[in-house]
Formats: sequence, structure tokens, C-alpha cells
Amino acid sequence: MIDLNIKLWSRRSHRWISILIAVPLMVILCTGILLLLKKQVPWVQPPTQTGSGESPTLSFQQILQSASAVTEAEIRDWKDIDRLDVRPSKGIVKVRSKNRWEIQLDSATGAVLQVAPRRSDLIESIHDGSWFHEHAKLFVFLPTALLFLLLWLTGIYLFWLPYRVRSERRKRVKHAESV
Repeated sequence: MIDLNIKLWSRRSHRWISILIAVPLMVILCTGILLLLKKQVPWVQPPTQTGSGESPTLSFQQILQSASAVTEAEIRDWKDIDRLDVRPSKGIVKVRSKNRWEIQLDSATGAVLQVAPRRSDLIESIHDGSWFHEHAKLFVFLPTALLFLLLWLTGIYLFWLPYRVRSERRKRVKHAESV
């Protein structure tokens, strides 16, 4: 009787949970695929260029001056810069503006090597739910992940159940034959 209740509960919860989490899970899956491919898909994240130097020699003022020359990035002062990413082995400094444009500078000369929109940070914020609302991360996407875990567990149970039933049936048949 208990086994029947667990089976029934698993089937019902599996069905209703999958309907409940369908949209947030699709958002998580699609953005996760894009994030997995961010190094291979230039539309998501610009490929990293290689500069001429092996150690950065630019001052912060030179970095700001070079980045300010790029009109797409809309950089006028340090408040317009989200972050700097220094890659000594590649000889570059990546400047990410607040409007999501990335400027790659040669760390020795300050020359602009590449300017392109960087969508990976936006995709990541959609992936974790923070793009929608600050509470969406904890109150929509976290419950979706927990419900997906429950969905996985009920799915494993429902997958395993026919094998268990067949095994018990074989044991009963063997026991009946031996009696």
C-alpha cells in the first residue's frame, strides 16, 4: 500500500513540478548552454586578443585615456568602467564599460586591439535570475533548482520501479517453483 502511494505521489509530483518549473528551467538551460560556449561563440564573449608586451606597463591614466577614445563604450571617467581584467600572459588589459562594451588594450602600448559588446555578464545575470529582480534569484531560481532536484529524484525512482517489480516477480516465480 505504501509503495503504491509513493508511486502515485512520484507520478503526480513529477508531472506538476515539471509544469511549474518549465519556464524558469528553460531560461536556466538556454543561458547555461550559451555560458558553456562563451569562449567558442564570439557573439557571447569577444575572443581574447594578444598584445605585444609580456608585463603591463600602462598606467591607470593611460588605460582610462585609451578607453575614453572608444565612443561605443561611453567612457568619460572611472565611474563609467565596470572592471579591468589584466592578462599579463596575453599582453592585454580588458576594460569593461558599464554599458557592457569590452575594449581590449595592448598592455605595453595602449593601442586598442578590439572593441566589441560583451554579452556574457548579461547572460549570466539572466541565468541566475538577478536580471529579473534582486529577489528572483532566491525566490524563483533557487526553488526551481530544488524542485528540479526533486524532479530528478522522482524520475530516477519511476525509472527504477519497473526493474524492481520485475525482480520481485522473478523471485516469487523462483520461490513458487522451489516449493
